[in-house]
This record gives sequence, structure tokens and C-alpha cells, in this order.
Amino acid sequence: MTRLFLRCFCLCLSLTLLPLNSGCDKKPKPPPGGDAGAVVPDTQVPNGERVDDWTYNPSEHRGGKRKRSKGMAPPSPMSVASSAKIGLSAGGAKDVGNFRENIKNDFLPLPTDLTYEGLFYDYRFDTGKEEECKKLFCPSYTFALSKDPLSKKQEHFLSVGLNSGIEEKDFGRKKLNLVVVLDISGSMSSRFNQYYYDQFGQRREMAKEDMTDDSKMVVANRSIVAMLDHLKPDDKLGVVLFDDRSYLAKPLTLVGKTDMGKIKEHVLALRQQGGTNMEAGMREGTKLMEVVKDTDRNVYENRIIFLTDAMPNTGDTSETGLMGMARTNADNGIFTTFIGIGVDFNTTLIEAITKIRGANYYSVHSDSQFKKRLDEEFEFMVTPLVFDLTLALDAKGYKILKVYGSPEADEATGEIMKVNTLFPSKVEEEETRGGVILLKLQKVTDDAQLALRTSYADRTGKQDGDRAEIEFPAKNEDFYQNSGVRKAILLSRYADLMINWMVDERRGWVDKKSMPTLTRASGIVVPDIKHTRWERKSLSLQISMHYKELFGLFKAHLNAEMAELGDETLRKELDILSKLAKP
Repeated sequence: MTRLFLRCFCLCLSLTLLPLNSGCDKKPKPPPGGDAGAVVPDTQVPNGERVDDWTYNPSEHRGGKRKRSKGMAPPSPMSVASSAKIGLSAGGAKDVGNFRENIKNDFLPLPTDLTYEGLFYDYRFDTGKEEECKKLFCPSYTFALSKDPLSKKQEHFLSVGLNSGIEEKDFGRKKLNLVVVLDISGSMSSRFNQYYYDQFGQRREMAKEDMTDDSKMVVANRSIVAMLDHLKPDDKLGVVLFDDRSYLAKPLTLVGKTDMGKIKEHVLALRQQGGTNMEAGMREGTKLMEVVKDTDRNVYENRIIFLTDAMPNTGDTSETGLMGMARTNADNGIFTTFIGIGVDFNTTLIEAITKIRGANYYSVHSDSQFKKRLDEEFEFMVTPLVFDLTLALDAKGYKILKVYGSPEADEATGEIMKVNTLFPSKVEEEETRGGVILLKLQKVTDDAQLALRTSYADRTGKQDGDRAEIEFPAKNEDFYQNSGVRKAILLSRYADLMINWMVDERRGWVDKKSMPTLTRASGIVVPDIKHTRWERKSLSLQISMHYKELFGLFKAHLNAEMAELGDETLRKELDILSKLAKP
């Protein structure tokens, strides 16, 4: 009887004086130093109570031994609303923010800062869909004959519209097992418009007047806090931190049984330290996912979101290191989103990683930009729908010269186009964001006809595909079947021009006698990019007189095309050309 009375007394006290009930609260608490396997099992969390299971202690971790992961627990369906259709877009880059931010801050971008799929994702396209789509994926095909604006040579193009029969009201992401891996290395202390490393990894200080107010670390912390608001009670969240080694900060546990307010406070309190070992972070994040990787893929989505300024100065970034782990994870149904932070974000490394199945990446230059992106796209970002898309040319009359709009573009063989992953994408006013892949074709015979065969798999591995035949009109003047293919051609030529310029300027920085790749006679040729270093070099913005002239010519072309397309959003590219063409 006495025991029962005490229990009732403790319960009443906990309900009325909740902050004072420490003597009656017997819930288990995680160890302060962070046993990586210290997952609080769902059955151990009392109903209605939320646990602060943050285990990272910076002073303790910097000085002593770290403990390793032991295990985790499983996860939980879906959501989004509206009656509109959704479309599809290729995996890989989801913006070209680093390209624009570097030019804005008077740095010469890396060629890999500007990807075709990232540029396409900044725009909406008419995909050329004429019939109602009733399947997961229904490609549509539109063609164009278009003269190069410099050489005036006629070229053949075919766009593949990425349509889906899924309605947005019926779409919803699955339950999510999410591990956030955050870079807390010393380079995260620098500002967004500041290079932390110069040339070959040597630190460079910027003048105070050139710095912005917030460090990359501060904005990354706030970005994660914004992202946590998109998680649901039956999702699971884990957090890993890394500098020159890795730390388990939060085991993988149900959001509904976690004190998310406390977790946000811990994230906002994080500070930078040490070197950059991305491999260590990925290894710890992978370890945290081991128990849930075999869960039902019809119900659960497994994703690592990896935030870094991508300045690796330690660790293994080779195929068998960071990329090897990301590929193995993808094979096991664990996909990766990379979020690059700051103007010295290493897109060369990340571009290679995002060719991996189910991967995508974004660049972040402010917390408001990141919050806006997440508000619009979080559900889409973590939900790949189509895998292993191939498009084969069955007819011998044409061959593929270049594929624009996919990270696997350089894997076209002449007859085969490959795309690892398609993600859902917004459809507004019958146009899909990033909803096309563009093929530049070479006509091999005069009587050529074009037969196309596609195949792909859904997330469960079920195979599907279709076949279509296309006939180009016999015309000598420009012809565009719709505005979508016209816009895609304009943007692909713009990207080709910019990438060739960046390659030539960097080559000229090393070899003063090197000749420019592009001329009026050559037209806008496909760039040849050869990477030599992961660490990016902070070069001041430089434009040779030769390229100033080409930029001026292309600016006039883009201005005319913008008027024909009626798309004022192209003005941001016009502004860049105006800056670069300025005498």
C-alpha cells in the first residue's frame, strides 16, 4: 500500500511540477561521452516522454578515446499534398550555385562547378508530353535543328522529356531512416565568400572588408535545424560529426521519442575544429545505418545527408575510400545527398560521387536559401523513383555526340545513354523543373531514321520500358518542336561556352602559350575536362579578350532567345555574361 501511494505521489508531482520530478524520473539516460551503440530501444522510452540522446562532448572527444557503434533499431509511411502531376529530373547536381557565387565574389570557378543537370534544374521545361502518362515513367521525345550561334553550322538535337503518371496528392515519401553527417573541421570557420585554402592546400586569409558575417559552420548548423522540422514522428534520426576523425553525436532513434528541441540546441552549439577526413565521417555514418539497411524498401527510405565544405586534407578520397563506401551503400539501398557549403566547395570530388545510384547534391550559400530549398523539396530530395534508365538508338542512322542533363553524360557510347537515378520534380504550368535530358546527335546517313528503346527499374527492381520512332524534318533553317527543347539547347550551349572558358583560363594560368579551345569557326564545342587535383585553387576572376568577345556574341544570342522563349528567369545568365563581357 505504501509503495502504491508513493507511485501515485510521484505521478502527480511529475504532472504538476514537471521540471522538479528528477527524483521520480527513472528513464535511462545515454552515457555522456557517447557509446556509439547506446541506442535507446523504443521499448525503453516511457509513453509520452522524449529523450535527449545526444552523446557528443567536444572537450571529451578531442582529448581521449572514442567509443564505437554497436547497433540501432528499425524505422517507419509518407506524405505531401496537391492534385497536380509530378514530373522527374535526373540525379546529381540540383543547382549551380557555386558557379554563380564564385563569379559574384570575383573568383574563377572550377569547371565542375557548372554541371548540365544542375543548370537544367534551375529551369522549368515543356517536356513535350502529348498523351496522358499512366505509368511511373513515360518518356516523351522532341527534336530540333539548330544552328550554332558562332559557327552557324546546323546541329541535330533530341530531348527526352521525363514524365510520370504519379499525382502529387498520391505521392509521399516513405518512412525515413536518416543519418546526418556534418563536417566540423577547421575549414568550416571561414566565410561563404572566402577561400580557406589557396592553390595546393595552403591557408589564405581574406581582408576583413571582403568577409560576410556568418561562418560556414554557423549556417550549416542552422540549415540542419531547419531540415529537422521536416521529419515526422515515425522517421528515425542519427547524427555523426567529423573533423580529422569521426564522432557519434546521436544514435539512430525515432523522432517521435526524441526531444528534438534539445537536439536542435546541441546542433546550434557545435563549433569547428581539426582537419577534414570525409572518409571517417562516411564510415561512421555507414556504421550507423547497418542495422536498418535490410528493412523493406517498399516502406522505408535509407539516406545519409552529408554536409561539408569538401576540403579534404586527410583521409582516403579514392574509389576504395569515400566513393567506394558510397557505392557499396547504394548497392545496399542506402543513398547519399551531399550538401556543399561555401565558394571553396570541392565540386570536382562531389561530381564524381553523385554519379552513384540514388545520389544528389546541393550547394548552400545562406541559411535562408537552404530553408527555402528544403521547404520546396525535402520530400523529393530523399525519394528516388527510377533507377538504371538506359536509352538505346536502335537505328544506325544517328549516333550520340553528347548527353546534357545527367551526371552520367560522359558514359554515352554513341548508341547508349545511361542515367542512374530519376527523382520526383515539381510541375508548374505544365512545365517540369529540370524535366529534360538533351542529346546532341550526329546524322550518319541521309536516309536516317531514329528508333529509340528505353528501359528502367523502379525502386523495387521491377523492369519496364518502351520504344518510339522519330523522324527529323528535312529543313535547312532552325526548327524547334517545342520551347522545352529550345531552352535546353540554349542552356547546354551556354554551359559548354562557360566550361570551355574555365578550362582555358586555368590551362592558361599554367601554360601562358596555350591556345583557346573555342573560336568562331569551331563553334561551341563539347568541353574536354581533365581533373588533376581534388583541392580547388583560389584564382581571381580572369577573362581573356578572346573570351570577352565570345561572351558578347553569346549574350546577344541569349537575349534574343530569352525574348523568343518569354522566360525572364534566364536573365540571371544574361547578368553573368554582362559581367564577363565587360571591356
